[in-house]
Amino acid sequence: MATPKYWWKEAKIYELYIDKFAGDLNGLAAELDYFAALGVNCLHLLPHYPSPMIDGGYDVTDYKNVRTELGTVEDFAELVRQAAARDIRIVIDWVSNHTSSEHPWFEEARSTKNNPYRNFYLWSETGKEFAQATNAFPDIKESDWIFNPRTGDYYFATFYPEQPDLNWDEPRVFAEMVEAMDFWIELGVSGFRLDAARHIIKRDGTDCINLPETHSVLKRIRAHFEERGFHDVILIAEAVGNLDVTKAYFGDGDECHMVYHFGLAEQMWLALAKGDRTKFERVLEESRDIPENCQWVVFLRNHDEIALGDLDENDRAALMQFLDPDKRYWMEKANLTSMRLAEVFAGDETKIRAALEMLYKAPGAHVMYYGDEIGMRNLDRQEGIVDTRKYVRGVFDRESARSQMKDPGSLFNEVAKLMRSTSAEVVHAEEALPEPPEEQPDDVDTN
Repeated sequence: MATPKYWWKEAKIYELYIDKFAGDLNGLAAELDYFAALGVNCLHLLPHYPSPMIDGGYDVTDYKNVRTELGTVEDFAELVRQAAARDIRIVIDWVSNHTSSEHPWFEEARSTKNNPYRNFYLWSETGKEFAQATNAFPDIKESDWIFNPRTGDYYFATFYPEQPDLNWDEPRVFAEMVEAMDFWIELGVSGFRLDAARHIIKRDGTDCINLPETHSVLKRIRAHFEERGFHDVILIAEAVGNLDVTKAYFGDGDECHMVYHFGLAEQMWLALAKGDRTKFERVLEESRDIPENCQWVVFLRNHDEIALGDLDENDRAALMQFLDPDKRYWMEKANLTSMRLAEVFAGDETKIRAALEMLYKAPGAHVMYYGDEIGMRNLDRQEGIVDTRKYVRGVFDRESARSQMKDPGSLFNEVAKLMRSTSAEVVHAEEALPEPPEEQPDDVDTN
């Protein structure tokens, strides 16, 4: 088969935590044959950087290193080499919006008001600016402004209080970040998933999301790659929003190469819940007009909550009832739930297969969240855990995986067939969704 002009158009992505899946980098390298058997040609590694692990590694203390328990930079480079020998590319998560409060930059910045690193972050004397900005975790903190006792003022944090937002208006932040990206490219990585990309620029009087200046920063990163000759290295935007908002992250083919299609994920879930393909087909059709060198990333699940922010109130309520009717994994104030694919369908493999068939017949680069190919369920509820995303981040069930690999009729082997029988070529909308299971919840509106 000829190599496509743009490798990312034919990507079959497998998203995983190194420690949850294989213990460490050497363990992951030893499991590369598993991905080859499944039909994967791209691994998306969730954050591997040094971190106090307040937020699953998304609180980074060093952008050019590996968390000790995962191995070394040399182990990382060896993984990339071994993966390349199997035609598997490595994409890494890039935490673009914030660092850990334990990052040396922030330790300096919070120490005194005249510190040279002070402008790497956002500060306020009153904590009243950016009043319209999103508080991503209202169940965890009351405000995005977090008091800093050392200087008697406040720093801005969209997510956890221990994750101060970077100030991308500061030229040194841009310089430091692209230098760190170059470091990983030179080790052989093929791309970066830009975590929380839509948040990186803040302006008072706005909601601080999807601002024009954000697109300017991403275009500058893309231009930097092109200038360095990194033509095969891609940027993937994580940017929730309506179709016009998310399409904007492609620019004119000069911004992000790929964008997560949150709108299509919503409509796939809604089609499964209602048995009505109308909105799904419409979004498919409206999604075709993107630059020739770009591609949508299509998915049903990932390491986060199920994002439903672009649905109207009725559809959102119906889907929340379908996904988690007993509210076992809800985050109440945020009005969201965290559910693995098999958890939604209570382990019913017929329904899981139907959902995955819908996913892999949709046009785009496809994402498999680790464990979904073998029907892994959520972790059991525990007292004291507010962030329910932790329940979809369990240790990979290797025993189940090995057993299923030997069974021709297993979920694993059915998924492997799907991966090999579908490509990123456009599929007609009427072919992109199998008939839904006959059983429909009594309390879901099917009108």
